[in-house]
This record gives sequence, structure tokens and C-alpha cells, in this order.
Amino acid sequence: MTHWLILPILLPAMLAAMLVLVARYHLTIQRVFSVAGSLVMLGLAIGLFWQASDGTVSLYLLGNWSAPFGIVLVADRLSTLMVLLTCVLAVPVLLYAIGSGWDERGQHFHPLFQFQLMGILGAFLTGDIFNLFVFFEVLLIASYGLMIHAGGPKRLRAGTQYVLYNLLGSTLFLFALGTIYAETGTLNMADLALRVASLDIANSSGIRVAAVMLLMVFAVKAAILPLHFWLPSSYSEAPAPVAALFAIMTKVGAYCIIRVFTLVFPPDLEITQGLFDLWLIPAALLTVALGMLGVLGAKRVDRMVAFSVIGSMGMLLAGVAVFTPTGVTAALYYAIHSTFAAAALFLLVDVIRARRGAAGVNFEVAPPIAGGALVAGMFFVAAIAMTGLPPLSGFVGKLLILDAGRASDLMWWIWGTILIGSLVAVVGFSRAGSVVFWKAHQTVDTQPENAEPEAMPTSVLPMVAIGGLLALLVALTVAAGPVTRILQATSAQLFNPTTYIAVVLTTSGKKIKDYHADDKHDTDEKGDGSLSKGESQGAESVTPAATKKDH
Repeated sequence: MTHWLILPILLPAMLAAMLVLVARYHLTIQRVFSVAGSLVMLGLAIGLFWQASDGTVSLYLLGNWSAPFGIVLVADRLSTLMVLLTCVLAVPVLLYAIGSGWDERGQHFHPLFQFQLMGILGAFLTGDIFNLFVFFEVLLIASYGLMIHAGGPKRLRAGTQYVLYNLLGSTLFLFALGTIYAETGTLNMADLALRVASLDIANSSGIRVAAVMLLMVFAVKAAILPLHFWLPSSYSEAPAPVAALFAIMTKVGAYCIIRVFTLVFPPDLEITQGLFDLWLIPAALLTVALGMLGVLGAKRVDRMVAFSVIGSMGMLLAGVAVFTPTGVTAALYYAIHSTFAAAALFLLVDVIRARRGAAGVNFEVAPPIAGGALVAGMFFVAAIAMTGLPPLSGFVGKLLILDAGRASDLMWWIWGTILIGSLVAVVGFSRAGSVVFWKAHQTVDTQPENAEPEAMPTSVLPMVAIGGLLALLVALTVAAGPVTRILQATSAQLFNPTTYIAVVLTTSGKKIKDYHADDKHDTDEKGDGSLSKGESQGAESVTPAATKKDH
């Protein structure tokens, strides 16, 4: 029996409560415990990822209630990958917040940061679609508090817009859950996979509607056109470390699409045939076009980066929408890359804002900033990564998506949109770098002889944090081969969810067909004792070798 699986959710929840109740007025104590907790969660994430790397699917039963009746947490290759990505991102973002002083500009930054991690990690680990909704609400509440951290009318207005759009998405989510439960009588994702597969196609209109509503809900989280309106203002007005952490938020929506539409509504399911071809691929391509046009038309660096996030999500979902193992592999690689690239750019925007004085992040020529060479170099590397120029990971990810697009009937649309969008992004980022850094030196001759750039900030922690994110991009590029092989194994497990379903539904010594005997579902499962070790002790870990046949 192992309880490691619940710790990534339990630890930040307890830590956040402790920081509010015990260290509310002691910022140094909050910083120490917050950093220590994030490092511990990173260690846990590495351990869970290593455990799942051989195909093991681990299960935790809350309250020792067996599925599908109890709440379950499930760790497979995909969920542990996303947990690891979140925890890796959280450490440099937190260090930047401490080094730049953002955490002392308002109250409760560190507790909210931990609650945000709890919501994100819970969404990745839950095996129940209703609890996915619960964790959505946890991260929504925490993210609103983080967004309006340090106050200001613009930030409050952007935060209100963000909450309203996501509350609409939550309402639609509840409608979808009600419809699913009415049609199937369950909300456990593994159980849903079996029940949906056995539905009569002639009487499946309700589940079709529910699938479309779920796709729309996840599209809101992923900021896919036309449900992207909340993102540009929200991300550009949010505090820099918050916007950097939010780089993983849109990936939650992409994760949910991958999880639900490979497990519950797989590509060979006749009920939802054509859903991706008719809706998701065109929406993804339009999102790429809109995002890159926004990069070109933006008048501020922060808005430009926010629109680049929209464009990158379009590219990611273009890979997902092909709905093949190759497409999901490409999308997962691009998700890792775009998370680190977007986070680094948002932190660099804050450095630029702090050092350019009155010009801020506007596209206006201003005197050179202190440490301009280092900041310009970092911006150059991050821009190359985000626009997909060689040799960094953005170029590799884009090639993978283009290769996956060959399996689609819309191949030429996918290729044309991505390539043209990349060119537009290069022009937009080049303009930003030219105005902010290169043209700044043309103003030197017009300054008084004794004018000097402002002194460099004394804290080096912010630059270390940004450098760490850029180093992760370089490492992702160098290790592209091994990482891709890991992601290929992840995609293969997603498109063959036999082990996942068997582990979740055989926790009390029963075969899968026993759960559906009353419904006369023909599952033909050949379970054995290795799938269930007698009475469940709260958690199980099962490798693919434990299952005999596909259901």
C-alpha cells in the first residue's frame, strides 16, 4: 500500500492552511516553507513519474471506497508527466516572486500559490470527472486571488473578466455532468469508458450533447477560439510570477481533452465520430492565426506574449485534433516546450517593465536599461523558442506537429497555417526586440553626457529563475530523442486504456464485467489475482503485465 499518490494534493493544501493560520504576518517564514514545500512536491513528482515510467498505473482510494462509488486518484504516464511539469515550473516561478519582491506587494501570496498548485495537481490526478470540476473550482478561486495580488483597477477589471468567463465555463461543465450522469449513472472516468461504449447508438443523443459540452468547457480552459477572450487581458495584467504560473493553466484544458477523449470518447467510438474533424481542427487553426496576428498587432510586450500563448495553444491543439498517437506525442512535447517558453517570457516582461522607467512595456524607444545585454540575450533565446526557430525545442515541437498533420485530410491547411503563423510571430517578436533593445542605443547621443542607466537590482534571484527556465528549454532540445520516446509510450498507453480501466475497476477483487452484470455489458475481461490483492488497502499499483487482454 502506498499513500504517495495523495501527497501532491494534501501537502500544498495543508501548507497553505498553515501559512495562513501560523505565519500570516511573517513573510520570511512563509517564503521558507513555501520554497521547501515546492521542492518536496518536486521530489514527489519525480518519484511518481519514475514509478509510472514502466507503464505502472497506481490507484488511491479515498476513504477506502472502491470505484466507481468512491473518489479515486489515478497516476499513469500522462498524469505524472503533467504533475512533474507543474512542479518543475513552480520552483523557478516561486524563486522569481521572492527575488523580485512580488510576494510582499499584497497579502497571502504564498498560501494562494499553494492552493493553486493543489487545484492544478488535483485536476491531473483525479480519476473522477466530477472531482475534475471540483479541482477546477479550487484553482479558479486561487487564481483569481493571485491575479488581483497587489491590486490596481486594471488588474481588478481583468480578474473580474477572467472569473466571469470561467464561471460560465463551470456552469456549462455542471450541465455536461448532469447529462452524463443521467445517461450513464456514473461519473468515474474508467466506468464511463465502459458504459459509454455499450450505449445504443440510436438513443445516444444525450451523450453526444454532453461530449460537445465537455469539449467546449475544456476549450474555455485552453483558450481556443472563439472562447479565448479572457486570456489576453488576464495574462498581461496579472503579476509576472502569476502569469508565468498560468502558463500551465491552459495546459489543464488540453490535458482534459486528451484524457476524456481517449478514455471516455475514444477515436473509434461511433457516437462521437467527426467531432474533432468538424470542430476542433478548424478552431485550433483559427486560434493559431488569431494568436499570431495578435503578436504582430500588439502595442505592448506583455500583450504580445499573451497572444503568443494563444497561438501556441492553437498549435498544441492542432496536434491533439489529429487524434492519433503521433499527434498526441507531438502535442505533449509542444506542451512542455511552450510552458517553459511562455513562463520565461512573462518573467522577462516584468524585468523590462521594471528597468525601462516611464516607457514600461510599451513599444516606445527609451534609453538603454541597466543590464540590457543580459536581458536582451535572454529575450532573444526565449523569442527563438516561442516562435519555433531552430535550433531550440520550439522548432522540434513544430516539426513533430507538422509530421503528425500528414495523417489528417486537412494536412495542407495545418501546414500552411502553422508555417505562416510562425513567420508572422517571428516578425512580431523581432519588432519587439528591435524597439526595446536595439533602438534604445540610438537615444544615447541625445542624453546628457553624465546620464547613466539605472543601477542593476541587487537581487540576482530573478535572473537565476529566468535562466533556469531557459536552461530547461535547452535541455528539452538536447534530450528531444529520449523525451519523445517517453511521450510515445505515454500516447500508446492513452490509446490503449485497458490497464487504466482494469486497475480502477478491479480494486475489490471483482472482474470488470461484474460491475456491469445488471447492464449486461459484454466486456470479456480475463482478470487474475495480480490485478487485485484481496481486499483493497486504499491504494493499488499495477503494471501492464498484470492485464491479459483488451476489454
